[in-house]
Amino acid sequence: MTTIQIITDGSCDLPKLLAEELKLSIVPLSVQFGEECMSPHMELCDFYAKMKTESELPKTSSPSPLHFLERYQQAASLGHDLLVICLSSALSSTYCHAVMAKDMLLEEGFGGKIEVIDSKTASLGLGVLVYKAAKMVEANTTFEHIVQTITEAVATSGTYFFLDTLENVIKGGRLDRVRGAVASVLNIKLLMRASEEGSVEVIEKIRGTQQALKRLIDKVGEVRHDFEKDVIAVAHCNCEERARKVLNQLLEKYPFRNVLFSNMGTVIGTYAGEGGVLVAY
Repeated sequence: MTTIQIITDGSCDLPKLLAEELKLSIVPLSVQFGEECMSPHMELCDFYAKMKTESELPKTSSPSPLHFLERYQQAASLGHDLLVICLSSALSSTYCHAVMAKDMLLEEGFGGKIEVIDSKTASLGLGVLVYKAAKMVEANTTFEHIVQTITEAVATSGTYFFLDTLENVIKGGRLDRVRGAVASVLNIKLLMRASEEGSVEVIEKIRGTQQALKRLIDKVGEVRHDFEKDVIAVAHCNCEERARKVLNQLLEKYPFRNVLFSNMGTVIGTYAGEGGVLVAY
């Protein structure tokens, strides 16, 4: 019987033990401070500490098509069909490279099924989609039905970000330093989301952390959920206590049965900055 291998990239931020349990193949992105390339196994607390001391943000790079092709070949040699779910194409070339690798695999004569899906989101927003797909594989769902379900889920999913500091969006050139300084003095927090096109956009500017986190939680209630089947996810940038409180408040209002929780990895954490919280469904 042909099985299905789920392949994703290192921005999905799923906990390591869960990724292993789900038998995922994860292609890492690279993160580099100047000329120094960070190990994908770097402790996240060390990463955030280093980012505080650097004058410039680390650079992130997507996996090359050859990196994806290698994973495809490994899975194909075992007789697997391949479902690849990637970081938003509006944020990275990762999806494009995964598609290029698909074409290369087909040129080599691969006769199985392969589909590459643009998640149009990031971090645990991507992780939720990957998790859903993996659970469907465990349930022996057909390849075609999984692809259809995940493609539909891309359009209905939601990913929201709370930024505690504006320093990283200033360093990254997404906010000019003068406006950023004014916003910081006024204790303005940014509430952002993954748009329908997969870019990250500011949706609200809110004074004060508690009010901003409350709005983050409220966003989940703006759509209907099946609390028995749907997945809620919370990721944090080295601020576990804050994120646990957000998760507890979420579950008090919305009793999801399926919950994902993790520290945000280096790729998305580079742009969110320490103290940030993400909620996805």
